[in-house]
Amino acid sequence: MKLLLDIENAYGKVGRIPDRKQLRCWATAALSNVRQTAELSVRIVSEAESAELNRRYRHKEGPTNVLSFPADLPPDLELPLLGDLVVCAPVVEREAGEQHKSIEAHWAHMVVHGCLHLIGHDHIEDNDADIMEALETRILTDLGFSPPYQQYDASEQQIPHD
Repeated sequence: MKLLLDIENAYGKVGRIPDRKQLRCWATAALSNVRQTAELSVRIVSEAESAELNRRYRHKEGPTNVLSFPADLPPDLELPLLGDLVVCAPVVEREAGEQHKSIEAHWAHMVVHGCLHLIGHDHIEDNDADIMEALETRILTDLGFSPPYQQYDASEQQIPHD
């Protein structure tokens, strides 16, 4: 699969942000069974920017882990452009700790999840959520990660050390 990937780190920090190779790997894994070529942008943002976009476009308060903005192209126009993903680095890092996942595993999950939204999947209805979660699980386990929706015991949560 040919993937044109534009990455913008508007968050500014680079410490626990995946590199281009990782982002490309995860997006390709999510899209390779449905597209021969694809083009998308990934923008890494702060909580403030995520909250503003979430409020403006989803009418929900607060930051969120990933937002997907599919390209609004006419159906007869065959371009590889899928759209944009906006990933909130601090939320992904916090959720990884809360869910007892590595930051890398949660980043992979958010990129796969966002890419699936770009190609038309959603999780509004229970049946659609089951389909999307099964796809995410297959893609992520094929990449070597644990199933993303496995339950964890909050009483076993460990305090992260820097």
